[in-house]
Amino acid sequence: MAHLTHRNIVLCVSGGIAAYKSAELVRLLGKAGANVRVVMSRGAQEFITPLTLQALSGHSVHRDLLDEHAEAGMGHIELARWADLVLVAPATAETIARLAQGRADDLLTAVVLASPAPLWVAPAMNQEMWAKPATGDNVETLRARGVKIIGPDSGEQACGDVGPGRLLEPELILEHLIAAFSTPLLAGRRVVITAGPTREAIDPVRFLSNHSSGKMGFALARAAAEAGAQTTLIAGPVDLPTPEHVQRIDVVSAAEMLDAALQLSAGASVFIGAAAIADYRPEAVSARKMKKQGDAGLSLHLVQNPDIISTVSAQADRPILVVGFAAETDNVLDNARLKLASKGLDVVIANDVSQGDIGFNSDQNAATWMSGELEHTLAQTTKLEMARQIIDKLAQMLAAQQP
Repeated sequence: MAHLTHRNIVLCVSGGIAAYKSAELVRLLGKAGANVRVVMSRGAQEFITPLTLQALSGHSVHRDLLDEHAEAGMGHIELARWADLVLVAPATAETIARLAQGRADDLLTAVVLASPAPLWVAPAMNQEMWAKPATGDNVETLRARGVKIIGPDSGEQACGDVGPGRLLEPELILEHLIAAFSTPLLAGRRVVITAGPTREAIDPVRFLSNHSSGKMGFALARAAAEAGAQTTLIAGPVDLPTPEHVQRIDVVSAAEMLDAALQLSAGASVFIGAAAIADYRPEAVSARKMKKQGDAGLSLHLVQNPDIISTVSAQADRPILVVGFAAETDNVLDNARLKLASKGLDVVIANDVSQGDIGFNSDQNAATWMSGELEHTLAQTTKLEMARQIIDKLAQMLAAQQP
C-alpha cells in the first residue's frame, strides 16, 4: 500500500560508509509512492555509484552545483522548491557541521539552504565522533532551527566499534516519513485491542495455553496509534515491547481479559479481538503443585471460558465496530463466516494458522477480510503492513457511518 503517494522527497546522500544503504532507501521510498530525486556529495560517490541510484529512482542524480545541464533543467533552486521534504541520509559529522554553519558551497548544502521544505537529518558516523561535544552542539543547533533529527541507531559499526552512530535502517526511516505525512484517519477515536494468549491455571506451576505470540495484535495497536487513535492494548502473557503511544493493560486469564474488555470497550469506536483466548479452563485449580501418582494418568475436568468477543458484541453500544479473528486450520472461510454471523461481529479476519510461514509466531500473515457480503483477500505481507491495511479499512467504515 502506498503511503507517500505524490510526495516529493529530495534525498541528499553524504560521504560515509552508510551511503550504501541509500540504495535500499530510494527503493522503499519509490515503493511507498514517493517521487524521489537524489543529490550526492562528492564523497558519497566514492561509496556508491550515481548510476545505481539513478536506476532505482528513475531520474538522473544531481551531483554538481555548477552543472550547466542541470541548471538548464531542474537546477538546484528548482530542485529545492520542488521538494515536500529534504532528507539528508546518511549525514556525516562533516555534513552536519556544514549544515549548522549554513554553508552552501556544494550542491547538497545549497539545496538544503535554498529549500523551504522541512529538513530531516539522519546522522551516521563513528561512535566517538557522535559523542564529541562539537557534534552535539551542531545537532542541537539544527534542532533549535526546527530540523528533525532521526537516529542514530546503536550497534556494531564498520570500523569495528560498538555504540551509537549507525544510520537508522531504511525501513525505520521510511516509517518516520510515513508517520509525518499520514493523515490521522482515527484522530479522536478510541480503539481497544486484545492480543496474545491467555493462561488458565492448573496449579501454581502449570497452566493451559496456546502458541499465540501476540504479534498481530501488537501490530494492530501500533497501526491504530499511527492513525491517531487513542489506543488501549489488553495483552495476555507475551514478551513484546509496548508500541509507542499505546496504553497497555496486562492480563493473564480469560476472565481477566473479559473484565478488562468490557470495562475498556465502553464508548470505544472499535474493538478488535485479536487475542487467542483459551476455550477451556480447569474447573478447579489446585492450591499446591500436583504430584505424579506413579503410572496413573491425570484427569482434568474442564469448563468453558466466556466468549469474550461475542460478549463485547452483545453489550456494545453501536456504532462501535467489533472485529474478530478466525485462526483456523481447516475449512477456514466456512468457519470464519459462521463466526461472523454467530457472534454478531462487523468484521472477521480469517487466517490459516496451519501454515508455518504465516501462523503463530511468524512475522508474516495472509488473511481474508469478511464484513457483511464483502470478502477481500489480504495478500501475504508483514503483520505490521497487514495491520495498517486493516486499520485503513476500519477507518473507512467509520467514516461511512458519519451522517
